Amino acid sequence: MTDVALPVIPVEQLRVGHFVLLDLGWMDHPFPRSNFRISSPHQIETIRNLGLTRVRVDPARSEFPPQEGTAPDASAAAAGPQAPAGAAQATDARTQALLQQRQALLRCERQYHEGTRQVRAAFDQVERAPEAAGAIARELIGGMVDAIGGHGETAIRLLSDIQGDRAGQHAMNVAVLSLLLGRALGLDEAALRALGLAALLHDMGKVRLPEPVRHKDAGFTPAQLKAYEEHVVHGAELARTMGLEAAVVEAIAQHHEAADGSGFPAALSGQRIGRLAHIVALVNRYDGLCNPPNPARAFTPHEALARLYAVHKARFDAATLAAFIRLLGVYPPGSIVQLSDGRYALVQACNASRPLKPRVLVHDPHTPPSEALLLDLQAQPELSIQRSLRADQLPRAALDYLDPRPRYCYFFERALRAEGIAAPTGVHP
Repeated sequence: MTDVALPVIPVEQLRVGHFVLLDLGWMDHPFPRSNFRISSPHQIETIRNLGLTRVRVDPARSEFPPQEGTAPDASAAAAGPQAPAGAAQATDARTQALLQQRQALLRCERQYHEGTRQVRAAFDQVERAPEAAGAIARELIGGMVDAIGGHGETAIRLLSDIQGDRAGQHAMNVAVLSLLLGRALGLDEAALRALGLAALLHDMGKVRLPEPVRHKDAGFTPAQLKAYEEHVVHGAELARTMGLEAAVVEAIAQHHEAADGSGFPAALSGQRIGRLAHIVALVNRYDGLCNPPNPARAFTPHEALARLYAVHKARFDAATLAAFIRLLGVYPPGSIVQLSDGRYALVQACNASRPLKPRVLVHDPHTPPSEALLLDLQAQPELSIQRSLRADQLPRAALDYLDPRPRYCYFFERALRAEGIAAPTGVHP
């Protein structure tokens, strides 16, 4: 039976077991798929609250195929008693919150994907058309600076499993976090634009390196290490040919320098390193710890932040590091945590101005992950994060539910209170 021949029935006749085909766009409903078998009365109520009056069903895939000629009274009885008005309103509010939550994440992921595409385009053109590459980068960063400046309070959002070019993802991660950190440090718009360009393009010198030495490895020979370190000089040279301002060139040239003088290529220290370079160097190192070339060596975001402070503190400007920790909080997005009530959760987003109370996805065996509202700890004063965990410390059921990703990718969105994605009153995740 083809889709066009499938019967269409009133929503009131839906029963648990019907296989439905929703003629709606992916973003217009909160279900993980548009075609599915109804498994609970709650799903029927959700479909009703979408405003649909009739839906297509597939008898071949339904547990209880619709009966022709069913009387309205009988179908209403089969559907069970109507939910009380208060419960229906709560269900409708929850449906809307789920839809908003999904739309917000999708917006972030689309913008991030577009950003990585533009990074790749700039890198591909930088040798043969440097001015065109510079224009691409300026447009991308200009849009990001404008968006961050207009958001009021900003939330840092963990994205879903992002596939694609690793170099583009690293550039976007460093640019996003550097811009948010620069804003927290009070940089003006011109400085933010220069910072964003330096963060986005800091590794572009690697386009001139052979593939085997583009990513630093502990097993490098002295010759390989020297070749790897030359990407900094190449990057500064390319920035000049692109016509980028001196502040951008300087930050690219210094993004591997360290406050204690242990960096390269010039072993600069302290105030000899520019302010923008201090920011890019710190964020670059953080993303390198979270997203190394070999995922087996990755630190969790919580571990990476702790390591920067406990092990590498001397390498970074003290004020910049302190601001970065305040920005991300103790448990940055991507951290696996256990709450004070014993439940396991994955940190999904944090308000940059209130990072100790993030939004988390909580393991709840009674709610599919695709239908779970993020729990806003700002609205739950009785709850707190008790500790951070690695994925291998989770019970199997919690690990499968939270599904932590092998890579950590970030973007920004309007903070929760401004976005209005908190669970409505009386609605619980």
